[in-house]
Amino acid sequence: MQSSTGEPLYKIKLEVFEGPLDLLLHLIRENEINIYDIPIALITQQYLEYIELIKELNIELAGEFLVMAATLVHIKSKMLLPPSEEGTETEEKVEDPRAELVQRLLEYKRFKEAAEELSLREIQWRDAFPRPSIEPESLIAEGEPMLLDLNLFDLITALKKVLDKVPDRSFYEVTREELSLKDKVSMLIDIMEEKESITFDELFSHDATRVEVIVTFLALLEVIRLKIARVFQSEDFGIIRISRI
Repeated sequence: MQSSTGEPLYKIKLEVFEGPLDLLLHLIRENEINIYDIPIALITQQYLEYIELIKELNIELAGEFLVMAATLVHIKSKMLLPPSEEGTETEEKVEDPRAELVQRLLEYKRFKEAAEELSLREIQWRDAFPRPSIEPESLIAEGEPMLLDLNLFDLITALKKVLDKVPDRSFYEVTREELSLKDKVSMLIDIMEEKESITFDELFSHDATRVEVIVTFLALLEVIRLKIARVFQSEDFGIIRISRI
């Protein structure tokens, strides 16, 4: 993502950034896939699409993401190979090329679940000795279920859906767009001062170009990083809302 001068509009380096196994687990959950029977061609394609979009957003990409991409392509190529001609006995001993990856995912998933359980216990102990809450009342309305904070991949999934709706104007759009990330951040702050919360889709105008959509998304990441705003859902894959903190 570059400005009209060819310089990057914004370089993102997040303090906490999910790794490649988090992205794979996200894709498995999103596609409702059996982790023991991963359709490697589909997951590889979607993984590479996410990598390309992350690069376009100028998010600093750790090397392990590219290593995982190569691993997925290698597994895919092994699964496309024809069966061995050395006989049935040999074929039965051939291990599923996905086996090692599945094992890594299962171990990582158990680790994450254990970490979440410890975090929940911490909250329970904290609630046993309550102190005045600093949460804005606007974040949790009366009768609303517990809100789920989102990770970066949840937001990128939502961004992909918005970008899929943007028409390709590259062949007839000739006016140069002057977009300022600083202006977009100020705009988001102004919106959140006026409203208690807005939906993710409401951030983008119906006639927004791809560049405008991406700059607006970068502005959202910035206000989240500055702890000005919070993004959440009331349920998995539900409507994403943004609220000031």
